[in-house]
Amino acid sequence: TRMKGLSVAVVVLGLTGIAADAAAHPVPFSYLDIRVQGGVPGAPGTIDVTLVAHIFDVAHDLGIDPNERLLDPAVLQSQALKIAALVDGRLRIEADGRLLTGTWSAPEALVDRNSVQRRGRFQLAQSPATLTVTARLFPYDPAHQTFVNFYEHDAIASQVILDQGHARFEYFTGSPRGLLAVTRRFVSDGVRHMLTGPDHLVFLAGLLLLGGTPRRLFVVVTAFTLAHAVSLSLAAFSVFSPSPRFIEPAIALIIVYVGVDNLMVHDGRDMRAWIAAVCGLVHGFGFASVLRAMELSRRALGWSLLSFHAGVEIGQLLLVVAIAAAIAALKSRSEWAGRQLAVAGSVGVMAAGTFWFIQRVFFPGGIS
Repeated sequence: TRMKGLSVAVVVLGLTGIAADAAAHPVPFSYLDIRVQGGVPGAPGTIDVTLVAHIFDVAHDLGIDPNERLLDPAVLQSQALKIAALVDGRLRIEADGRLLTGTWSAPEALVDRNSVQRRGRFQLAQSPATLTVTARLFPYDPAHQTFVNFYEHDAIASQVILDQGHARFEYFTGSPRGLLAVTRRFVSDGVRHMLTGPDHLVFLAGLLLLGGTPRRLFVVVTAFTLAHAVSLSLAAFSVFSPSPRFIEPAIALIIVYVGVDNLMVHDGRDMRAWIAAVCGLVHGFGFASVLRAMELSRRALGWSLLSFHAGVEIGQLLLVVAIAAAIAALKSRSEWAGRQLAVAGSVGVMAAGTFWFIQRVFFPGGIS
């Protein structure tokens, strides 16, 4: 019984020590509220910013001990310039790429939250299209996080958490200029996504090696885009999202199948539209993780999907026109050369797909 009592005492003392340590080292969070007012084209805009930081973090960087002294209005006022310098050096808010400059209030003590608060107001000539926030408030603590809330017309529009590994975030406003910025960004991203991805280039080249009428090739390209739109939407809105470790090897296997199908085609059978649809379906799931990582608002996410799909279609059409024209030009000079290109190209497509499959399954971190 005595030993049992000692064990309980040790546990209680241990828990008391943990609790005391937790009290001495509060959860490392700061809070940033950004309120956007305006939105009418051509009209002025206002950005109201509220920053709340725990006295533990502020006192640490100002060298104040004990940190509760910051809750004394006289001490807090004497540190106002140092606090302003600390915030100005570690918090950057840009509107349409330009650093916001405005007026900040004197720091206020939030006694019930053991925190310090600053408020800022920024007047703009017109409502912004984008707001970019960069926050590295307390780099001494690698676990520190800043919770950022974006409001438009007093309604929450987007939330994001910034830390040392993710210190920057771009927010697209709900103004007409913001929606236009989303459209421009993601149309160009869609085009670039198609033109610079080696697996896209090999896949499309494989589909086009056998040639075909312009109408048939348009059907093949559109089948990819529509299927891509379906899966990307499902995954981006978290309806269904397979793991990338399955998606990437699956894309490689589909590329292998394109080459195999080219070599086995006969009697006018043409499965390319179906193959393109399957690849588009799989590939859309892969890109959705990129969109989710951007933590776009639901409104901006919808516009980004539409814009990205448009860019993918434009990029594909550019590639199809270039590749199909080159193949047609070769066939017009020599039908035999065209057939040889189809065979050799299909073997090359199979080899590339096999390489990517092995790499993505057995060497996902890259071959060193």
